[in-house]
Amino acid sequence: MRRACEPKGCGREILDAHARLGTLITQYTYTDGDKKLILDLLVALDLDRSDTAAYAVLREVNADITAVIEAEDRIALKRFTEAAIVDPERNPVFPHVMVIDGNDDRGIDVGVLSKAEYPLQGIRTHVDDLAPTGRRIFSRACPEYTFAFPEGSALAGLSLTVLVNHFKSKGYGRPADNNALRQLQAERIAEIYRQLRSDEVEFVAVAGDVNDTPDSEPLAPLLADTDLRDGVEVAGFDDGGRPGTYANGTAGNKIDYVLLSPALFDRATGGAIFRKGVWGGKHGTLFEHFPTMTSPVHAASDHAAIYVDIKTG
Repeated sequence: MRRACEPKGCGREILDAHARLGTLITQYTYTDGDKKLILDLLVALDLDRSDTAAYAVLREVNADITAVIEAEDRIALKRFTEAAIVDPERNPVFPHVMVIDGNDDRGIDVGVLSKAEYPLQGIRTHVDDLAPTGRRIFSRACPEYTFAFPEGSALAGLSLTVLVNHFKSKGYGRPADNNALRQLQAERIAEIYRQLRSDEVEFVAVAGDVNDTPDSEPLAPLLADTDLRDGVEVAGFDDGGRPGTYANGTAGNKIDYVLLSPALFDRATGGAIFRKGVWGGKHGTLFEHFPTMTSPVHAASDHAAIYVDIKTG
């Protein structure tokens, strides 16, 4: 539909196709005709491969709490997860979905997904935090999402606070200005983290794409000047022989992190960098990827997923 329509009609046809697809996938049962139409609509909207890979990443990693980078809005993220990430009774695997609008004028935000056992208890935004110059510090936002630990677990009655981030990239501007802004972002998150710890919040994670490497000066306030520990340091963590998280996974491409407070780090039992949704190298042969991905455009992302296992029992 999108490829064949004239410019004036394209927008309406795309919206109609999305509406029809949304109606179909919410049904509890599908006829053979429904299934064929769903596939036809996915192909027409170019959603047949890349979104399939994204769904597969979420299913295979199967995290209790997932930080999401570059989400449009809460409803889009909610519909995305409810489309295919459901249990056998078609209940959503991630019933708790939240995105807070940030400062990006393109509407690129950060959010979270969590399973029923981890209800969202509190939200705090830092969208209006200002630098001494009066400029807003965060390119998107730095929301604090607070979750309850499961009832019946050893941590029942306690909470986990996750700070989700997407720092200023190294592109689109003067390198010195970009570095200075990333450093301001790191400094402010370090302050927020210290305040949480001062408020006796033991379990804190800082997660996301910070667009810089561990040895960089802009990240030093966060990585060197706090007691946060990088999840890759957990015993048994598997990086697949590649320390990076972006593109081909080289050391210079380690720009995504899951940082843990000491109490959280002490309960970590393993983890990994999950690359099956990333196209590795020119021909996709650097590491295993999903068989549905037959070209780079089918990848779920050019960033790998990172997960850390935490013992709550």
